[in-house]
This record gives sequence, C-alpha cells and structure tokens, in this order.
Amino acid sequence: MQKRVTVVIPNYNGMKYLKTCLDSLARQVFQEFDTIVVDNASADESRTFIRENYPWVRLIVMDKNTGFSGAVNRGIREAKTPYVILLNNDTEADRKFVLEMVQIMDSDERIFSANCKLVQFYNRDRLDDAGDLYTIVGWGFQRGVDHSSQSYNRRTDVFSACAAAAIYRRDVFKKIGLFDRRHFAYLEDIDVGYRARIAGYRNVYCPDAVVYHVGSGTSGSKYNSFKVRLSARNSIYLNYKNMPFLQLSVNMPFLLLGYLIKWRFFEKIGFANEYIDGLREGVKTCRKCRKVAFEKKNLKNYIRIQFDLVKNMFIYALEYGMRKLRKE
Repeated sequence: MQKRVTVVIPNYNGMKYLKTCLDSLARQVFQEFDTIVVDNASADESRTFIRENYPWVRLIVMDKNTGFSGAVNRGIREAKTPYVILLNNDTEADRKFVLEMVQIMDSDERIFSANCKLVQFYNRDRLDDAGDLYTIVGWGFQRGVDHSSQSYNRRTDVFSACAAAAIYRRDVFKKIGLFDRRHFAYLEDIDVGYRARIAGYRNVYCPDAVVYHVGSGTSGSKYNSFKVRLSARNSIYLNYKNMPFLQLSVNMPFLLLGYLIKWRFFEKIGFANEYIDGLREGVKTCRKCRKVAFEKKNLKNYIRIQFDLVKNMFIYALEYGMRKLRKE
C-alpha cells in the first residue's frame, strides 16, 4: 500500500528527546507513514542512537546547521507522499495523532496545513498551542497558550499552523514556495502559512490530534539572545515579503507601535540590544528576500487577511487578560 504521509523531524543535538519522540511514532494506530530525521550536523550521539535503535527511520545528515527551515525543506523535498507532517524532536505524539492529521487533510482539498492540539509536556493540564495567530501590530502568538488543555475542542481556521507538530499538503509548496531559509528559525511557520492564505488556502486547527511539547528544546529557553535577535529580524522579513505596499503603508503605524512595545518589554528583561540589532538587520537585508507578487485575483484574500490581523489583536488581548486573571 502506498504511504499517505511522511513525518519529518528536524534534529540538532536532540539526543535526550529522540527516544520519547520516535517511540511515540512507533505506537501510532495509523502506520502508513514514512519517517525522516534530518540531522543538522549534531555534535551529540543522535545519529548513532537512531541508526542502532530505529532502522525504520531514514536518517539524512546535513553537513552544517541549516536551521529549522533548511532541515525541514530537505525533508519535504525527499518526501514522496501527498502529505508531510513536521514534528519537533522534543515532542510525544498521542497514538491517534497521525490518523487525525491525515483525516482532516482529506476533508477539504483547500486545506494547506493543520495544527494539532499542542499540550505542555511537563504540565499536561495546560495548552501550549491551538494554532498560531498574527496581529496588526506584528505579533505572532500561540492561541490558547496556558489555558486548560481540556478547552479549545472545536475545529476552526487559524492564521497558520505551528510547525512544531503540523501537517502540510506537499503539492502546495510547489505553488507558494518552501520555508524561507533566510528565517533559519522562528516565524517561518507563520510566513509559509501567510503565503498559503494569500493564495487562497486554509490553515486549520484539529483538536482531536494531540501532541505533548517540551518547547524550546533546541534553543534552550523561552528568551535568549539568539532567539530574540532572529525573531526580531524575521518579523521584518515577514511583513515586507507578504504585505503589498498599500497594505504595509496602512499597517505601518500599528507595526511601529508593536515594535516599540516589544522593545520596552525586552529592555525590562535585558534583551533590548539584541532586539534592536535584529530589527536593524531585518531592515538592512529584507530586500534580499523574495517578496510575494501581488495578483488582483488574490485581492479578496488580502482583505480577509487584513480583517483577521485586526480581529486577532482582540483575541490576543482577551487571552492575555484571561491568563492574567487566572494567575492572580
């Protein structure tokens, strides 16, 4: 029987996570899938561990660290199946994860990607991500983060899927392009989801597929110099590439406000210089990025996206307020 889906796992020095991740795939109720681990020139024993213990895993070894984007792009190119699941190494998939992911993609050919219900690995009564949203102030955020894992049980459209554990329709990449290697890591999933929406595709949330996620398993922490700088730079890339000139002009006051608020936040926690350096690099180098060409046939999609950018700001404010109230 021909396989329906390929699971692609990017790995960089993830030895301590691999057993849990790969064992959870071995326990899937739906087994008609291939598994590829793309190793980004790890310095630990990851490759030896995979070769000795998981003969059913195809291991691809990169000669240098190409980041998340470079690794998953290699895996997507190597896949031969209609669907590709991207799965972080610091995850544990529920037994029905692959089955539910395939079924939701089969339900509508307009779906480009689907986000599972990501639950915090060490605090399983709390959500990690129920689909990524993007706002008019240039902030991407994890819908549902820190809310009860028993909530967010309805299928719905989201702005983009979080690539920590998501499924993609492989043929669409031929139309919109793969993950942008310039991003290296961070916001690359919102970027590719944004491009898909411009082209008229849907990104959805599938609550019946569950994955437990450690989070920041490779970068090491929620905030660090590397992550702050790259995220700031990539936020410039994201807006420059995907917004036509008119939309960018209209949104610029809101984007500037968002950057100012973020700068004040990072100043308080000691990363203001890294944030400014990232923004500066983004402005200097954004014209090297491939901008999405504006086509009149996609005008209605741009209008929907603009509406969602505003709506998602209100969702962010509501969810932030709910989290604050819970903590108090």
